[in-house]
Amino acid sequence: MAKIYSENSINKMNNLEPKEETVNFLLSYSKALSVIDCNKMKFEALLN
Repeated sequence: MAKIYSENSINKMNNLEPKEETVNFLLSYSKALSVIDCNKMKFEALLN
């Protein structure tokens, strides 16, 4: 398994940074998501 991954690819993975638009999308999605508990069941609703 160690032969599959090189040190260069591991170093590149440590420097990953998301784009600002990706962060904004995830934040707005999480703000719009609502989870409703009803009789031991959970319903997810996206409130746009």
